Amino acid sequence: MEAEPAIESPVSHEQPAAVAPAGLAESTEPAAADRGVIELVGLTKRFGDTVAVDNIGLTIPAGSFYGIVGPNGAGKTTTLSMITGLLRPDAGRVRVNGIDVWAEPATAKRSMGVLPDRMRLFDRLTGAQLLYYSGVLRGLDNATVRSRVRSLTKAFALEDAVGRLVSDYSVGMSKKIALACALIHSPRVLVLDEPFESVDPVSAGAITEILQKYVENGGTVVLSSHGMEFIERVCDNVAIIVGGEVLADGSVDSVRAGATLEERFIELVGGRKATEDLEWLHSFSD
Repeated sequence: MEAEPAIESPVSHEQPAAVAPAGLAESTEPAAADRGVIELVGLTKRFGDTVAVDNIGLTIPAGSFYGIVGPNGAGKTTTLSMITGLLRPDAGRVRVNGIDVWAEPATAKRSMGVLPDRMRLFDRLTGAQLLYYSGVLRGLDNATVRSRVRSLTKAFALEDAVGRLVSDYSVGMSKKIALACALIHSPRVLVLDEPFESVDPVSAGAITEILQKYVENGGTVVLSSHGMEFIERVCDNVAIIVGGEVLADGSVDSVRAGATLEERFIELVGGRKATEDLEWLHSFSD
């Protein structure tokens, strides 16, 4: 990058007094680490007559790279939204670092970085402004935010884009700037919904390396993905969710049970659908 990106701050340069600085301080509840950095107990969510998440229980170990897979409509996004405090469960409990997300939402969210489904970004800001805003919103001082903006734009290969409005970004670039915003306060836990969707292979490889080093240094990544090969290659733990229920969870090796993860997934979901009644597709209309 030739020079520091111009940041015409949309907010004051002064650190907000009401927001405690975020960081990687040790948890004051060591027992929480024994349970897992994220604990779901009886998590349930209904939309009308549809049960999207049905009494899910999961324990996600600290320092793990945890994948959540399932078919479309399985309840993955709903589950991640309840973990991060974006969607209130009808029943059950979510604890992050031993803190109940819905009893103490501000405290629980302080240790999380989130890439949600259907990203809602302040797209009339430039990329640099959006990153700056995300940093000061998390309680970081001006100098720290500017330093991290430089580091993140370089790491995510966004040097040529940070001076442009986010509304002009492609879907893949929007994903990258949103992930950079999720990382800027150095959270203990990252919860990412389809982080590699629409991201080019080169950028996906760089992001994977960033996340792997983050986990190696004690962070926890929880992500959803349809990429079975990626989950099998990168994650150490996985949960398969179908119809709002956890059908299998644990280490990748234990879940795949001697097969590939894709083969095990297809077995649990119910196998490939037959192509009967589609004979008409073989008689071309012209």
